[in-house]
Amino acid sequence: MKDPGRWLYLVAGVVLGGLGAAGLAPRPAALAGGNDRFEDYILSTGPVAVNPRIPTDGIWLLDYRSGKLLATLVDRTQGKITDWADVDLVTDFGLRPRADVHFLMTTGQIAQGQAALYIAETSSGKMGVYTMAPRFDGQAGIMIRRHDVASFRRDAVKEQPVAPVAVQPRG
Repeated sequence: MKDPGRWLYLVAGVVLGGLGAAGLAPRPAALAGGNDRFEDYILSTGPVAVNPRIPTDGIWLLDYRSGKLLATLVDRTQGKITDWADVDLVTDFGLRPRADVHFLMTTGQIAQGQAALYIAETSSGKMGVYTMAPRFDGQAGIMIRRHDVASFRRDAVKEQPVAPVAVQPRG
């Protein structure tokens, strides 16, 4: 290769080929949890593994006024919201009724197509973990399953472990 023009073409080809390959490389999918809050309500979404072949979106709604955590699914075939299930967070977190509480919540993906909901109550220093699942009794709809409620502060009073509980939908 005595001709300098050939070197120029070779270098230009390698550079352009590298740039083209970098532009076509697969990019990791962005995973974002949908969370929002307004006054006395917090809304969050995440996948629910009802059927492994059909992705299903779950909706979580925390209602400060009632002290309840509500959950439902979106029925993709009909485009409708299914029946709501609920959990009494005042009881789950051992809070006084009408106490001044401050909740934070977000979802995280714990398995392919399954999200967990993480709720922290900052006044009591407790955090709970919940998931949605099909009802165990064979009825249509979903239930909320509490996996754990624990303190996240070292100075919090040592509590008895909380056993997982399946909560049936409201009727």
